[in-house]
Amino acid sequence: MSARAAARSENVFAHALSSIGKLVRTTAFKLSLAYLVTFLIFAFVTLGYVAWNARRVLDEQILSTIEAEINGLSEQYRVGGLRRLVAVVERRSKDPGASLYLITTPTGERIAGNVGAIPLGLLARPGRSEAEYGRSEDDELTQHRAIVQVFILPGGFRLLVGRDVDERRRLHEVIQTAFGYAILFIGILGCAGGWFITRRVLKRVDDMTETTRTIMNGDLSGRLRISGADDELDRLAQNLNAMLDRIGELLNGLREVSDNIAHDLKTPLTRLRNRADEALRSAESPDALRAALEANIEESDNLIRIFNALLMIARLEAGSAGEIQAHFDTAEAVRAVAELYDAAAEEAGIPLVVSAPDHLPIRGNRELLGQAVANLLDNALKYGRNEAGLPVRVSAMRNGAMVEVTISDSGPGIPQAERDRVLERFVRLESARTRPGFGLGLSLVAAVARLHGGSFRLEENGPGLRAILSLPTDHEQAPFDKPGGDNRAAGTSPPAR
Repeated sequence: MSARAAARSENVFAHALSSIGKLVRTTAFKLSLAYLVTFLIFAFVTLGYVAWNARRVLDEQILSTIEAEINGLSEQYRVGGLRRLVAVVERRSKDPGASLYLITTPTGERIAGNVGAIPLGLLARPGRSEAEYGRSEDDELTQHRAIVQVFILPGGFRLLVGRDVDERRRLHEVIQTAFGYAILFIGILGCAGGWFITRRVLKRVDDMTETTRTIMNGDLSGRLRISGADDELDRLAQNLNAMLDRIGELLNGLREVSDNIAHDLKTPLTRLRNRADEALRSAESPDALRAALEANIEESDNLIRIFNALLMIARLEAGSAGEIQAHFDTAEAVRAVAELYDAAAEEAGIPLVVSAPDHLPIRGNRELLGQAVANLLDNALKYGRNEAGLPVRVSAMRNGAMVEVTISDSGPGIPQAERDRVLERFVRLESARTRPGFGLGLSLVAAVARLHGGSFRLEENGPGLRAILSLPTDHEQAPFDKPGGDNRAAGTSPPAR
């Protein structure tokens, strides 16, 4: 039984040492210790300065008192000579106080005064000094100290006037005692405060560590606890939680994309295989084989466009597509894209109205913006047909600190409940499945908006749909980069449908 108790005691002691070691190694403890040492140094310097200044002031007061005594005795000596001086000294010596007087013969014999013993040779040195003295001849010289001034009178007589500095000694002792207690209390309170702060910080860090272990084990629903103090740890937890939310969104998007690819690409791949198989089995002439090959090539091009769009969206969401940025005029880029769609609008029988005033500067990727506008225009012309012949309107305008590019049509629109869902990849409404497309165009537009620090939203146009791409204005107002000679500079690569 005693062996078990000893083992438990050893375990408790080892755990305590481990906890103390862990506590001492923390940054919070080291910072607290650094603050404690700094404060102790500050307290030491402050109290030392107070003690030095108090002693200086007290010495000045003592010297001032001695000077006043000397002036009074000088006046008495001038009026009545040595006899009157001795009488005055005898009278003043009888009053208790810190003032010291002594008159001696040229040989050092005491005539009058309240000083009994002084160091040898002190009376032979005229002037001011600090020396030990005794109240009587039997006193030890180490018991009292005074600031004195010695004068040699006519006939060789000596006059000593001084002031006891016992008050200064007592003040020094009081300050020294206060300094010791202050340092002791500061040390105790500093250590206790450091321990408390370190324990508090360490507990929160341990909570964060435990949560991160849970997340690393695969539970992505875990989030760091926020205490509500709005301190740096809360801000760190909020940023990490936002990062975890974003990671969760990306992983969910990845799973959805994988599922969508498995379902949406299965049909064209199956169709591609069936056409090739049918051509092998039933084609009886070179023209039939050529037609089958052309159909397969067209289907392959569609698959390539799907993968290109997926890669582009992935690059945009990863932020790697925003490396090439320039200052350019949004209005000019929108007009350039709209001009390329004039023929398609005329063929579809839908008027295209463009309103884009000059000087709407932004900083970003001109090609990506053109791709986004092209996707929106392609959708508007594809789904915006109406019996009244209402136009598709394209506008670019400044709205506060943002530049808004708006494409509105008068088609059937998108229900309110579906407007967030259609921004996901491969999502197509039932009414759109009869038309060509893959459900990636709006996802790409939303990714372009996020890359540029903006937003993309769908609103009711009454009737129809209004798509608004909002991008931050370029406040630097740098000279615009001129678009290149190829169409890609204006963002006219084939839209991701």
